[in-house]
Amino acid sequence: MSEIINNRSQENSLQSERLNLLNELFNDLYRGKPIEEVKADFHKRIGTVAVEEIAYLSKLQREFIEARDLPKEEIERISSAHMSIIKGNIQQASEPLPQDEPGHPIHTFKLENRAVENVLLTKLQPHMQQFEKDDSADTVSKLMEDVGLLLELDKHYIRKEHLIFPYLEKCGIKGPSVNMWRVDDYIRDSLKEAKRELSDYAGSVDGKHKSIIMDKLNYAVEQIIGMIYREENILFPMSLSNLTEDEWVKVAQESGKIGYCLIGSVEEWKPERNELDVNAISDGYIQFETGVLSLVQLEQILNHLPVDITFIDHEDVVRYFSHGKERIFPRTKAVIGRTVQNCHPPKSIHIVEQLLSDFKSGAKDVEEFWIQMRGQFIHIRYFAVRNENGEYLGTLEFTQNIGPIQAITGEKRIMS
Repeated sequence: MSEIINNRSQENSLQSERLNLLNELFNDLYRGKPIEEVKADFHKRIGTVAVEEIAYLSKLQREFIEARDLPKEEIERISSAHMSIIKGNIQQASEPLPQDEPGHPIHTFKLENRAVENVLLTKLQPHMQQFEKDDSADTVSKLMEDVGLLLELDKHYIRKEHLIFPYLEKCGIKGPSVNMWRVDDYIRDSLKEAKRELSDYAGSVDGKHKSIIMDKLNYAVEQIIGMIYREENILFPMSLSNLTEDEWVKVAQESGKIGYCLIGSVEEWKPERNELDVNAISDGYIQFETGVLSLVQLEQILNHLPVDITFIDHEDVVRYFSHGKERIFPRTKAVIGRTVQNCHPPKSIHIVEQLLSDFKSGAKDVEEFWIQMRGQFIHIRYFAVRNENGEYLGTLEFTQNIGPIQAITGEKRIMS
């Protein structure tokens, strides 16, 4: 037994030495040491990295960025340099993984990646080459169509951000939630900007406008290809190593509610196991001050409200959301138990933090926003929920499409 203990002690010591070395190498990289020098040191002293070590590197990168107010260009430099070091040096699993089973969420993600690569190789890039020579309306129209297809990536990224990231966070792995989500947003923004520029394109006398469009498209292609590599060599193996089969079943069940990118229907995944009863609910009753309801009645009442509601507790953890027929913003069960900060893109976290701070301090009890989206006029209201002593219990988000209400005129006094 003492021999086993000593062996484990030696293994832990070696792991600690490797992590210290990785910390040293990549901090040199983040601080500006020439990438070729860091890469040479990496090959000489490290060689290849395991998925667990990549999680550690993601944490290093996130902490370095969060500790500094870095511009987008510097964040991109760090992310690109980080990836160039470990690319091709990731230890591969030797055993077959569940991702090979049709309908498994990872299998579906990979199918989408192949479809995206096909759009890039057979449509967008050939049309970009054509655009450089011939910027006719027909060529511009083809590029617009290609970009429209790639905007379907939003569904792929939303599933990743709202279904995979929450489970990794519960395992203490937070790097992907910040680092990958940030790049996802860069890709979304670059595609939207390219589409906007193409829609305004009316020829380019000096080539300047054409150059702007080509730069945006080339940037989008580079980032999309890089993200596919990150997903398939880092995120997916990391997720397969940490998520349980029960959790994968839940991810598969929730995925269809968000939708898929550039692929048709997805085969239902049924692992050889007893089916989960994820919708089980007690038949108990709740006594309120003004009445009594069963849990079933209460849940259906909340789900029939013509609004979306979400409740975040006093520790900023998402505890509940209503599940109406037509939700305005996507929600999945994976967000339950997740901090609300990690449910928003990194670029908007400061707004969330300020709102919660104002509610907790008592500076505000209500905040509201209104936006135009997909032909709807969305009114979003936030309420600080307090007990009878004024103590903060959490925040209620209340979202409603008020377009139909604004359209009401005159009076209606009889039943339809």
